[in-house]
Amino acid sequence: MKEAPIGIFDSGVGGLTVWHEIVRLLPAEDTLYLADSANAPYGEKSPEEILALSRKNTEWLLARGCKLVVVACNTATTNAIASLRREYPAPFIGIEPAIKPAALHSQTGKIGVLATRGTLASDLFANTSRNYAEGIRILEQEGVGLVRLIESGVLEGPELAGRLESLLAPMLEEGIDQLVLGCTHYPFLIPALQALLPEGVKIVDCGLPVARQTRAVLEAKEWLREEAHRGRHALYSNADPQVMDRLLQRLGHPERARFAEF
Repeated sequence: MKEAPIGIFDSGVGGLTVWHEIVRLLPAEDTLYLADSANAPYGEKSPEEILALSRKNTEWLLARGCKLVVVACNTATTNAIASLRREYPAPFIGIEPAIKPAALHSQTGKIGVLATRGTLASDLFANTSRNYAEGIRILEQEGVGLVRLIESGVLEGPELAGRLESLLAPMLEEGIDQLVLGCTHYPFLIPALQALLPEGVKIVDCGLPVARQTRAVLEAKEWLREEAHRGRHALYSNADPQVMDRLLQRLGHPERARFAEF
């Protein structure tokens, strides 16, 4: 299993932010990334649809020999990962909004969570909020339209700025000092968010913690590749791979995405 790749899937290009952290932390590992952009955004779908798509993505990755699957999608994690763990033999790493660190570091006792409707409505999100944010006021905001903009390659400009400003305003009026990005697409918007947020508001995302958990699982199973190996990466999209290419360039990677019908 050491030589098998790490499998990663997302509803689209957002999981590249997690893939980027995994590649940086585990440079010897091969990866296989699957972007289901043709069905994005997952956050607008029913739990049954999200589970069906997550099964399809998992089976595509496992059929190609992946030793571990990272569900690099908050909505798929919150709605499907429990079923995936029961149904498939591979280890799964999921994504949860970083409510715990945001709550621990909040000075105002108020944190904002920007996420999809599917994540905000899930039992896992409710349990995470209840378990890690006692005494903290959580202001939830559905990031309406953001995934569609990112999937179209829109990361700046007046349309995006106007939408972000309207989404942030209710949370900022309440005095949040932590903004949790509850969707793996949203870290691509950090420059645009920083231009709008007051200096005292910190952005919190989960890319690096997920990479660390991936390493911990591989270490425990003794599945880490030898450090001398240089990782190879294959990235696939069932929509326009050029959008992925532009985001890969933005992240500083030379790899290019390929189209795959699945």
